[in-house]
Amino acid sequence: MLTRDLGERIARAAVTGTSAAARLAALPGVVDTIATMMAGSAEAPPRVLCAGLAPLPAGQAWECVNGSRVDAASAALVNGMAAHVLDYDDVALRGHPSAVMAPAILALGQALGRSGRDALDAYVVGYETWGDLVERERGMHPIKGWHTTSVFGAVGAAAACACLLRLDGARAAHAIGLGATQGAGLMANFGSMAKSYQTGRAAQAGVVAAQLAAAGMTAGADVLEHPQGFLRAHSPQGDVDTARAPRATESGWLVERQPVSLKRYPTCYYTHRALDALLSLLARTPIPARDVAAVRVRISEEHATILRNHAPRTGLEAKFSMEFAMACALRHGKVGLAELTDACAAAPDMQDLMRRVRVETVPADSADWNGAAGFDEVIVERHGAPPLRSDRVAHPAGHAKRPLTTAELDAKFRDCLDHSPYAAVGDALLRTVRELDETPLDELWPTRAH
Repeated sequence: MLTRDLGERIARAAVTGTSAAARLAALPGVVDTIATMMAGSAEAPPRVLCAGLAPLPAGQAWECVNGSRVDAASAALVNGMAAHVLDYDDVALRGHPSAVMAPAILALGQALGRSGRDALDAYVVGYETWGDLVERERGMHPIKGWHTTSVFGAVGAAAACACLLRLDGARAAHAIGLGATQGAGLMANFGSMAKSYQTGRAAQAGVVAAQLAAAGMTAGADVLEHPQGFLRAHSPQGDVDTARAPRATESGWLVERQPVSLKRYPTCYYTHRALDALLSLLARTPIPARDVAAVRVRISEEHATILRNHAPRTGLEAKFSMEFAMACALRHGKVGLAELTDACAAAPDMQDLMRRVRVETVPADSADWNGAAGFDEVIVERHGAPPLRSDRVAHPAGHAKRPLTTAELDAKFRDCLDHSPYAAVGDALLRTVRELDETPLDELWPTRAH
């Protein structure tokens, strides 16, 4: 049985650990998440969350908005929301695994007095569980309306937290089931505060599920594979494999073979190939905005469906807009944290440029990216001059097949911290996080905001 077998795998890893190679492969996702979490701590959505739930229960876990110590479930909720609110967090497994799992693991790990090595082992286990489940589905959950990150994130985080709590196989399986019954999130919330709240709730669900399982709460023994269970209930067309046994990990963990892709821009990942294409074109041939008659972007219909905001007027809406991405690259020559603001999105010149962007859909025929075209490309039509065609981009910068260098990752970390209340501790925190495998989790966080 799938649920039982996954529980047994978690229990074995809790005793034996994973591997040095797997922990090393997991580290970039954790480093990147801490950076995006710190930057996100200053944003309105997590601050609204903290104000709405104040006072949060006291505890040993650190939350980034107020720099206070709260219970693990609350810290996972706050930090998960902050990690995802800028949409700058990593991408893999058809979602954003680190923004859910890292906040859950670090919060519970602090409460339990665990080490950084324990945290990385838990991440590897959660990643394996998430990947095992999402890869059983042949369709695209987002087309049906499911936010994959929060649906599968609750299960992945539950698995990771069960590993941290060192649950036996039966209780780890119950933790998975309790996470699965909390897996939820809607694509219709993209471009609103609720989108990152869904991610925070998945992180919180993982902590709560594992804690409840440890206390003796049970879930269905076949909750994942049952005809009315997790996998089939969420499947867009019911085209899901519930019979295959989990893959063996003796020859290596999934995170080693399929590591996360890190974001170069704080926008929906489905804009990144086109952004790389246009920015590379502009670097070769600068194009004044006044000369642009139209910008034609060729992407898959599946990706175009997710980019639902065609005339955004806020920074949150702009994250899910190809029109904004193209206009921003043309107008500002870059797309970074400084550009993802209400003022930038609503500016008259940006609104004018956005009206010139046309999305043209092509078949989703990528061999290694579910729902993607084989490549994305951009064509810029000019007044009184021939059109310019970009390179064809199959993998954006930061993708696992085009990874950021350590220097580029460190630069992103420092830039995120510079846009946060924690700028003063950026370099020290980066050094600590880089040595996470040897660091007690309680030494990781500053005790108050700077």
